[in-house]
Amino acid sequence: MQAFATEAGRIANRRVVIREGLACGTGEPLLIIAGPCVIESESLTLRIADSLLAIANRLHLPIIFKASFDKANRSSGRSFRGPGLEKGLAILSKVGRETGLPITTDIHEPWQAAPAAEVCDVLQIPAFLARQTDLVYAAGRTGKTVNVKKGQFMAPWEMRHVQAKLQEVGNHRVLLTERGSTFGYGNLVVDMRAIPWMQQLGCPVLFDATHSVQLPAAAGDRSGGLREMVPYLARAAVACGCDGLFFEVHPDPDHALSDGPNMWPLDQFEDLLRILLRIREAVVEQLRHDTAGTPI
Repeated sequence: MQAFATEAGRIANRRVVIREGLACGTGEPLLIIAGPCVIESESLTLRIADSLLAIANRLHLPIIFKASFDKANRSSGRSFRGPGLEKGLAILSKVGRETGLPITTDIHEPWQAAPAAEVCDVLQIPAFLARQTDLVYAAGRTGKTVNVKKGQFMAPWEMRHVQAKLQEVGNHRVLLTERGSTFGYGNLVVDMRAIPWMQQLGCPVLFDATHSVQLPAAAGDRSGGLREMVPYLARAAVACGCDGLFFEVHPDPDHALSDGPNMWPLDQFEDLLRILLRIREAVVEQLRHDTAGTPI
């Protein structure tokens, strides 16, 4: 921690090219990753993707579509997990073809990395699995951008070890995501200092605004959440200078098959993004003034 503290306020130049015309980090627009927690059906997934495409076009904002083909980290074995790898990737591939949106999904086992990389622009490592070396190596070897969520049990400066694992297999296209830390039983707390601390590693840093309001296992056999807290944390993260934001969104969160209590309503998403973009403009303008024109 001391090494990070002595560098307070000095944020490394950081930029990752995800694909042609899309990058995240220094000098780039705020990146948004959004979509439903899990693929519930092909029709619903495409409907959500179409809505996100329309928002992206109206706001001139880069949006990566996210949905999981399998939610392996569930409280109960009876919980809905998704359609599985083969069917799920087929649906995500269709989303990419029909909307042109970049795609991401999370992987849980090393063997899933290669097939997921054939469809996705970004591979996501779930927070519970951030220290799983073989999984991180497998994702890195695909050459795709890898977004690693900081484990709820990890300090921000520990993410340097995850970054090093990816670099060991030749992958420097690394995004890191803050999503809260375990706070006693059944609760999370967000330390916004994690954003500039992880940025000092030279990686773009995103903030997961919806998983950060989870109440793990609060509903007995499933997680609860404080959805109403999403805008507060998202605004704070943008004010802290995050490079992007992650949201799980759904047209009817109260009846979603996974993570409903913390997902943000799709019909309120654009209004929230407009507020966040105004904060971002103010932050960027102030940083430009403070750094005499240095790219943000």
